[in-house]
Amino acid sequence: MVILSVNHLIKKFGLPAGGFTAVNDISFELKEGEILGLLGPNGAGKTTTIQMLMGIIIPTAGTIHYFAKDFFRHRQYCLGKINYASAFNTLQGRVTVLENLLVFSELYGVASPRKKIADLLAYFEMIDLANKRYWDLSSGERTRINLIKSLLNDPQLILMDEPTASLDPDIADKTMSLIEKLKKDKKMSILFTSHNMAEVTRICDRVIFLDRGSIVAQDTPLGLTKNIEKAELQLTFDTGKDLVRGYIAEYGLKHSFVNEHVVVIQAAEKQIPKIIFGISKKGVWMTDIEVRKPTLEDVFLQIARGKPHEFTKD
Repeated sequence: MVILSVNHLIKKFGLPAGGFTAVNDISFELKEGEILGLLGPNGAGKTTTIQMLMGIIIPTAGTIHYFAKDFFRHRQYCLGKINYASAFNTLQGRVTVLENLLVFSELYGVASPRKKIADLLAYFEMIDLANKRYWDLSSGERTRINLIKSLLNDPQLILMDEPTASLDPDIADKTMSLIEKLKKDKKMSILFTSHNMAEVTRICDRVIFLDRGSIVAQDTPLGLTKNIEKAELQLTFDTGKDLVRGYIAEYGLKHSFVNEHVVVIQAAEKQIPKIIFGISKKGVWMTDIEVRKPTLEDVFLQIARGKPHEFTKD
């Protein structure tokens, strides 16, 4: 089942003579129970896209459909079935967590709001925070309360904008585990934006990369990294630097010596066994071998540095 369908979405700002196109004719779908990463460097159009998906700004052209219904014709219906969560959100600081959540429950028309809030606080193991003022919470606690807020209306889709930004690694990991639990327990669809490529690789089924308002790549995280053929081979050896240098020169391999006993060689992944065997045959005793395969962060950097064509399928 398709939860979200975006077709030929365009957003232009300013007058035709001096304006610019923030989102340039993008189309994609998000299915039930799927986590889709919406990625790209700053200025790529992610925030503008999310604002259009939430109805904050109106597209210049294109359509948005939630649950096969036109968003702008059935706005109230669609907004009742989606929600938004971000680490940058702040609730009312002077009132308690419970009071904040009760206000949003009324806005969403939640039946039996106190029971709903209690159930969600229990689910996130945060019952003890119910009567604590929001501004007295830690950043990790605020992030989880914002997630609770986004679940009050039992949404089928949550738009998550960098939900772990500014969190320490432990709390960020727990937050990611909670997101994984939401997907598993509730078959929830999530549109996820982040600059943390390790998190994206961990939870996203598919990813879309935006650059200058256009979709320049989309695939599974693994599928995108396979487009980068180069891997890094780091070899640590006791002696024989000249022998290593001679082998590298013989085959014209791109490399750098970290120190007298460590070299990093860039080569196609399928060539690495041959390189290791070849250097070994030269009589070099290797004490450590480390292979670094391409990651989603490498894809991000390639796109950010103006090389998106390497990931565009014909």
